[in-house]
Amino acid sequence: MSDAPSLDDDDIVQFIDEPSEWAPSTSADPWHILIVDDERDVHEATRLALCDLTIEGRPLVFLQAYSAQEARAILAREPSVAVVLLDVVMESEDAGLLLVRWIRRELGNQSVRIILRTGQPGYAPELETIRSFDINDYRTKSELTRVRLFTSLTVAIRSYWQLRQIEMSRRGLELIVEASTGLIRLRALQQFAEGVVTQVCALLNIAQEGLICASSSGPFADEAPRVIAAAGHYREMIHRPLAELPEASVREALRQCLLEKRHRFDRTVCLYFNVSETQGMAAYLAMTGEPSQMDRHLLEVFCANISVGFENVLLHNRLFRLAYYDQLSGLPNRNRFIQLVEEKGRDPDMALALLDLDDFADIATTLDHHFGDEVLRAVAERLEQTFGSQVMLARVAGDTFGLLGPRDAVTPERIQQVFSEPLTVRDETIRLSATSSLITLNGQPAKDRDLLKDAGIALKQGKRLGRGKANYFSEALGRAARERMQLLSSLRAAFSAEQLSLVFQPQIELASGPVIGAEALLRWEIEPGRWVPPDQFIPLAEQSGLIVPLGEWVLRTACRQLHRLTERGHTGFRMAVNVSHAQFREPGFVSMLECVLADSRVAASQIELELTESVAMDHIDDINTKLADIRRRGVTIAIDDFGTGYSSLSVLRQLNIDRLKIDRSFVKELDGTHTKAGIAQLIIALGHQCNLALIAEGVENAVQRRSLLAMGCLEAQGFLFARPMPIEQLEDWMAAAVSNQDQPV
Repeated sequence: MSDAPSLDDDDIVQFIDEPSEWAPSTSADPWHILIVDDERDVHEATRLALCDLTIEGRPLVFLQAYSAQEARAILAREPSVAVVLLDVVMESEDAGLLLVRWIRRELGNQSVRIILRTGQPGYAPELETIRSFDINDYRTKSELTRVRLFTSLTVAIRSYWQLRQIEMSRRGLELIVEASTGLIRLRALQQFAEGVVTQVCALLNIAQEGLICASSSGPFADEAPRVIAAAGHYREMIHRPLAELPEASVREALRQCLLEKRHRFDRTVCLYFNVSETQGMAAYLAMTGEPSQMDRHLLEVFCANISVGFENVLLHNRLFRLAYYDQLSGLPNRNRFIQLVEEKGRDPDMALALLDLDDFADIATTLDHHFGDEVLRAVAERLEQTFGSQVMLARVAGDTFGLLGPRDAVTPERIQQVFSEPLTVRDETIRLSATSSLITLNGQPAKDRDLLKDAGIALKQGKRLGRGKANYFSEALGRAARERMQLLSSLRAAFSAEQLSLVFQPQIELASGPVIGAEALLRWEIEPGRWVPPDQFIPLAEQSGLIVPLGEWVLRTACRQLHRLTERGHTGFRMAVNVSHAQFREPGFVSMLECVLADSRVAASQIELELTESVAMDHIDDINTKLADIRRRGVTIAIDDFGTGYSSLSVLRQLNIDRLKIDRSFVKELDGTHTKAGIAQLIIALGHQCNLALIAEGVENAVQRRSLLAMGCLEAQGFLFARPMPIEQLEDWMAAAVSNQDQPV
């Protein structure tokens, strides 16, 4: 045992009078300590702190180097140096680490212990460097009080002596290295611990009889010590509390080992592993007689290495839980659920389901997020109670849960059963519903995330069709969704590459025939001669948010072409531009409109924005405020496709608009008879009563034109007059119409 110093204060280095000579007066072989530091004060402080101490009954002799170069020379001629107290930053920022590399690789000295010290924590070596070059300890100089310096040095010297003993005898060294290397690959705690029992028994050449138990703390919080691994006839004790061990002597030995936090080599052998993730681990070995001194040294080295291995395994387990388990509910998360699907995807009797809580955001917003978290935990518990262990559960998103299990267990009826009774949270009774989607696995290899994507498609479809129900995924549904995604991706690319274009359909005054304006229409030619219909790509742009930048581009382009027409003499020409509901409700829409008008230098009165009836879905007061703001700038507002959407008469009366646009479906019914003119006639009468202008779209023949004019609709557009055309053709068409006023338009 070392002669521990009597120290009253751990926070200061006590300075004593410097002796005339630093060499020890005793005849015992001293430990040679090399101090490497470019600061003389550090040398003096270190020597003063340690000069009168002995370790393992042997005094200390100090060698001094003020640079890495001096240290190399000393180490080359003094192979008996036990410990190097090494400054990291000296003549260069990495001088200390380069010296370590030289000691281990070029000098080939694997025995000398190295304690790194630095006054600059920012230059701390990487963990890989500490591991690769067998650095014994790393401390900042401010940490190394007298007691801590003595402690680090004692540990280092003991380690040095043990290594020298091993080098002299070589007994068991290969087994230690082999065991450490093999065990470090094991990640499961029980498997690792069982390997430790096996290897230590092999190291001591005894029968594989033993066990390991862990004390409570960390992952074992709130638990009594329990057996985590065993070999031989102790194997039946795995996972049982230490208190249930039938052999009182073994039970007491392990209890004392954990309590005293040290190895015990008396009537029994118990090894203590100081693992920070727990309050400690202890291994009992069924051996007769006490181990030899050499075996003790081997066991201490082995335990030191294995303690690090235990910490790595427990760290891996913790990281695994963080990566693959939801911290709120304790259920597997999306990553783990994908793994489970991959593992079970070949089983044709399995079914997968996604369950999404309806209106959960309102709960979290109305009450508070902590309450929402408790609701999610309550749902997770209800799911576990309902489905039991046969169904694997996961929380794959905020309020979305995944289920994977036998198809006769994962059914719409069982899912609905989860919410058949209200939940109780904080003494509050909460009644929830959920929309779910199900997929029956077909036994084919699972395509990891594809199955979840398919279930997500069915879930979204279910949300659109009706909440609180279950929907099975179909291949047709999946194909349609993938086609939409491909189309959206192509649309983004086309927009970025400026491959979209505008065409313009003239708007006509029905009574006399002159052109009064045009509607700007977006077109997408995906390849020469192949066009994507707007009713296919516009909804995708709206759902994805692409409609906002796309809509601004359409408005800017239309205004730029209007400016071009005005400069060519078509004054008073009106340009109608469609505005999506999603674009219109953007907070910056009005300021964007104002900026576009200023940039394009067109009169606001020449621009008419066409909105669909869905605008009336939002708060009418807020919508009217924005509409009034737009109209104050001189821009007119039209409701497009009137009669096909959401408007009611009361809403129409409240909206600040200028024009109604009669949908082509009602114009198509006009055949000159009174019986089929009903809806168009009602819309025109409604417009007159509300003092709104009217325009009809989709006019294709003279009968429809005469009918509209007779009913009081004065403006129209349609194939009867002209098809949509590029701006250059529109200019030519308008020039021809102006030059020949007598010719019917």
